[in-house]
Amino acid sequence: MIQSIDRAIRVLFALQGARRLTLSELAGRLELPPSTVHGIVRTLVAQGMVVQEHGFGRYQLGPAVLRLGSVYLDTLELRSKAIPWAEDLARRTGCSVRTGVLLLDDVVIIHHEPRPDGSRQMPEVGIVIPAHASALGKAILAFDDEAASRMLGASPLRSMTGETVTSPIDLKEQLVEIGSTGLAREQDEAVLGECVIAGPVFDVSGGAVGAIGLVVPSTNWPVDQAASDALRDAARAISRELGAMSWPPARS
Repeated sequence: MIQSIDRAIRVLFALQGARRLTLSELAGRLELPPSTVHGIVRTLVAQGMVVQEHGFGRYQLGPAVLRLGSVYLDTLELRSKAIPWAEDLARRTGCSVRTGVLLLDDVVIIHHEPRPDGSRQMPEVGIVIPAHASALGKAILAFDDEAASRMLGASPLRSMTGETVTSPIDLKEQLVEIGSTGLAREQDEAVLGECVIAGPVFDVSGGAVGAIGLVVPSTNWPVDQAASDALRDAARAISRELGAMSWPPARS
């Protein structure tokens, strides 16, 4: 591992989620001397990866990060295959639809299809959700033994709301069930008032490369059988287009 690159990446992660931090706050989060962090930040500012607020000493992510993110999204096969199916799924169910991929212990939303009711909705691409508190994350973890082992080794898991599953034992039980049914559920675990049902997406290797899910207000939970079937159809169709032989693959 190249230490300087590792530290620069840690700075970018510390600033994710629209965070604005001072140099001393960044140094505290990274547990590094302020002088070291200053040199890293100055380099990132020169490349447009980080910008400093005018009149303040705080730093935030810069426009170059957005450019790299756009390139990544444009080249992501899962996203290109999922978009038409997400549009169809939103039309059939009246729900908004998220597609996400696993990044370490989180899920990153790579596509968001708004509810088709014409209401004003915030774009969600780039939002990060802890995998254990997300139906998308659970759907992937149930078929990714390495990621699941890493997640289950953390105790307790981070709580997002009073409904978040924080016990590794309880999470493991959920993952076993998801492995047999193919569908994962999240009820008020990441955001109060929001529920999600999600299905994993597989590629030609048979590995889970992402997940697609319906976002439902808690007042409309649980979804009906027709919505569940539509979600299964979408996850199966995207997987087939990515070369998967079956959905979901058999679990030993």
